[in-house]
Amino acid sequence: MIILDTHVLIFDAIAPDKLSAKAHKTLEAAREKGELAYCDISMWEISMLLAKKRLTLSVDISSFLKDVISANRLTVLPISPEIAKLSISSCFSHKDPADSLIGATAIYYQAYLVTCDSKLTAVRELKTLW
Repeated sequence: MIILDTHVLIFDAIAPDKLSAKAHKTLEAAREKGELAYCDISMWEISMLLAKKRLTLSVDISSFLKDVISANRLTVLPISPEIAKLSISSCFSHKDPADSLIGATAIYYQAYLVTCDSKLTAVRELKTLW
């Protein structure tokens, strides 16, 4: 399973040229196998980016998310009690709860996380790709 960080989900959908060649290749291979996933908190993060006008879309957020999920055969991973517990562990020293939940989800599922977020790539317990 390959888990997408929120910015990767956005880049893949609306600005694929921002993805590294390795990230693009990884996403394509996982997409073909139906092994792409993202954390449910990413839907909230994207909504917040829209509300703060740091992201603009030509369609409403619900349509965008539904289209992205469908087109990419994405699995949406919910926050479980185990993931919530992992997200507050000492390996996540930064203050962003969404990033901690995304990282904890990748650890829980023993999955690779596609991200260019240096705070997440520095987490020793995470397997990251970019």
